[in-house]
Amino acid sequence: MPLQNDLILRTARGEFVERTPVWLMRQAGRILKEYREVRASVGSFKNLVQTPELAAEVTIQPVDILGVDAAIVFSDILEIPQAMGLPYEMVEKRGPIFENTIETVADVEKLIIPDPETELGYVMEAIRLTKKGLNGRVPLIGFAGAPWTIFAYMVEGSGSKTFSKARRMLYTDPMTSEALLQKITDSTIEYLKAQIKAGADMVQIFDSWAGILPPDQYQEFSVRYLAQICHALPEDVPVTLFAKGAFFARQALSQLNCQTIGLDWNMDILESRRIIGPAKTLQGNLDPCVLYGSPETIQEKTIEMLDKFRGSRHIANLGHGVYPDTDPEKVKVFIQTVKEHTMKF
Repeated sequence: MPLQNDLILRTARGEFVERTPVWLMRQAGRILKEYREVRASVGSFKNLVQTPELAAEVTIQPVDILGVDAAIVFSDILEIPQAMGLPYEMVEKRGPIFENTIETVADVEKLIIPDPETELGYVMEAIRLTKKGLNGRVPLIGFAGAPWTIFAYMVEGSGSKTFSKARRMLYTDPMTSEALLQKITDSTIEYLKAQIKAGADMVQIFDSWAGILPPDQYQEFSVRYLAQICHALPEDVPVTLFAKGAFFARQALSQLNCQTIGLDWNMDILESRRIIGPAKTLQGNLDPCVLYGSPETIQEKTIEMLDKFRGSRHIANLGHGVYPDTDPEKVKVFIQTVKEHTMKF
């Protein structure tokens, strides 16, 4: 089915667009009361993720309510370790908790490379149902966590300010570290290929904890695995890399076989364009806290951001996920400002 709005795909490929496309990371979630109502009906986050009909419903909500130019499938990056054999629980106000963690190479050997249509079939079904529900209105983005970020959770066992347990393993047991990273990479490649086969029009890889590694370790324990994933995916499906905090890796990421590089709100736009060059699309990068400001402040800061991207390939977004206590009406101001201002470019 031809897409009625393919702005984001054309932008990712460097083609002509009438205006800048816009979407938000974490747009399908807690900022919308409609989402909270669906979530309440199933009792837990994981139940919602693993119920395809409801996951599809909340994926589509931002398209209907906010007017974004793309949907992103409602899921979680930690579905991969779950499918590999390391289950997690999402604890309210604490985040993900793993009862067991990876400590030795024997632990790695127990993990499987999951069949996406079996262990992760609920995600594929959510994608198929979402595509049907969208009916060609906008593209659908699939996603996965970067191997380093997934590794960090599987070794640490929870979120952390330092991930010192996970980082320690890189120094004390690089062989086990590399074995685990490779297994996550192989699983992620199959997972993203299956998402594309199910109907995802483009994919994004989230390296949420990229910025806690020093540059040499990020190159060794993240970039080379991201390179494998980018190389393995179909050439005709745009890939976005978002490595939060990894300002030092922008040039390295620009060499990978991806179309778009996401910028967090601490990455200077003009400097990033100089480092990355003109051949990649950039995504971002408004500070999410701008959306707590007045409508006038949101308009001013959004236009300021857009003007810095003017004349180059750009997908408008925040520099991280939208915060859960953000007023949806403020989000609409951001989205509408992008649409109206860039029509004048």
